[in-house]
Amino acid sequence: MRAERLVALLFTLQSRRSATVPQLAEALGVSERTMHRDVAALQAAGVPLWTEPGRYGGVRLVEGWRTRLDGLTSREAVAIFAMGVPRALAELGLGTAVSAAHAKVSATLPTPLREQAQHLAQRFHLDAPGWFRSAEDAEHLATMAQAVWEQRRTRITYRRGDGTIERVLDPLGLVLKAGVWYLVARIGEPVRTYRVSRISSSEALEETFERPADFDLAGWWQRSSAQFERSLQRHRVRIRLSPAGVRLLPRLVDADLALAALDEAGPPGPDGWTEVELGLEEPDVAAGQLLGLGGTVEIIEPPAVRAAFADAAQRMVDRHR
Repeated sequence: MRAERLVALLFTLQSRRSATVPQLAEALGVSERTMHRDVAALQAAGVPLWTEPGRYGGVRLVEGWRTRLDGLTSREAVAIFAMGVPRALAELGLGTAVSAAHAKVSATLPTPLREQAQHLAQRFHLDAPGWFRSAEDAEHLATMAQAVWEQRRTRITYRRGDGTIERVLDPLGLVLKAGVWYLVARIGEPVRTYRVSRISSSEALEETFERPADFDLAGWWQRSSAQFERSLQRHRVRIRLSPAGVRLLPRLVDADLALAALDEAGPPGPDGWTEVELGLEEPDVAAGQLLGLGGTVEIIEPPAVRAAFADAAQRMVDRHR
């Protein structure tokens, strides 16, 4: 994406007025050789740049020359400048585009607003993945992002279980959820979701496709996610919790689900224990989730979850004798 890089270079110079080639190369994440070529390309395009050789030399814009950025309010400009370059955008190959936007905004912000943006950036940071897990390695993310942008039909090989399947699909969008990238794609009429890290090979074909005019990625993802969550919570489980168990429950199952169930629960009984009803997954999974509550929980029903919980607890006891 050289054009984006050249724009980023132009506005970086407009902001700094002067910088060395190593400084510019570091700022834009390229080699010094590439930076020399980019400077030459801007000069060939008519941008008035002076280059000064020597240890203290560098690249300078002619004094007074500016490219103005119009159409943004001060608040919008501060928000863009303070955003940083999220890793998610860098993974999509848009890191340079964000850097270019920052450079444009920085070049046109009045000094007080630039300082305000810097203060904001130092105080707020977005880190998408949850604790104790890193973002997945999605080798084919950039290929899929380009196919989504260009509306190119794509052939993928996808790992499923112990084997692989091959699909030719129309990539409609990419979604980042808790550090995991998902591809939303159409095969014929159905729209389905694929975990990008499970794509073992991908090839963008020459054939393009027409994106459905009424397809809304954010709306589709919200509906699909809600349906998926409901499918995982189809087993009703009734339990009793000690006061300690009430405090622990939101840490061991979905916090929103746990808090909603606790809100609907009645008052504690004479022994201080509270009866709660939850929607959980299949018996073995539900028992595994609740096992972390230890002696602070009693499974009342269904019998399958109670039996799975007791069996797992007994195996733990036998192993530690």
